[in-house]
Amino acid sequence: MSTPFYVSPQQAMADRAEYARKGIARGRSLVVLQYADGIVFVGENPSRALHKFSEIYDRIGFAAAGKYNEYENLRIGGVRYADLRGYTYDRDDVTARGLANVYAQTLGTIFSSAAEKPYEVELVVAEVGETPDGDQIYRLPHDGSIVDEHGSVAVGGNAEQISSYLDQRHQDGMSLAEALKLAVQSLSREPNGGEREIPAERLEVAILDRTRPQQRKFKRIVGRQLARLLEEGGASTATEAEDPEDDE
Repeated sequence: MSTPFYVSPQQAMADRAEYARKGIARGRSLVVLQYADGIVFVGENPSRALHKFSEIYDRIGFAAAGKYNEYENLRIGGVRYADLRGYTYDRDDVTARGLANVYAQTLGTIFSSAAEKPYEVELVVAEVGETPDGDQIYRLPHDGSIVDEHGSVAVGGNAEQISSYLDQRHQDGMSLAEALKLAVQSLSREPNGGEREIPAERLEVAILDRTRPQQRKFKRIVGRQLARLLEEGGASTATEAEDPEDDE
């Protein structure tokens, strides 16, 4: 009987991490930024039906890069967790920190299991507070670790270069138009240092707006509303004319 091939645990984990990173890198990048009145999510997404950004609960938004079927399963699980916790206890007990911990446990268990491949996803969970100091943004890589981010964060294929660009230019108290302009500029950066144009119809934009009178703060920005914000910010993108969608 032949002896099974031995692979050290360190090498096995390194191989699984490399596999997951390559899968995530094939996807388009997205960015999440704080602005004066909340948090904005911006990504390049040609699909109008398969969203990268979603509402989880009243003040909590979800963003993901990587394989759609895998992060969609995680999104659905997060919605179920939030609904059950809010119904069983109180709506204020549903927090981005608690949701991030649940996702971290799930991703960490899958990453450590030899019985299945690691998820090729990277998540961002954000919660808008009553004031900018109360905003929370958590990034969750494929291995289930949690990174507490401030100001801005990028995930996806070109995340490192985009994050560096944002760190140098993001400022507290930016308007929504200014934050959107910066996000589009960062996503337009090529790995070789060049720039490309991203048409407005290829952008997916959503916000968590603390000024909304409704309990639910998540809203998608599309059509004429997106075109107007891009013009205010001076972003050089083509725009499409359609009726604004103010509410989910």
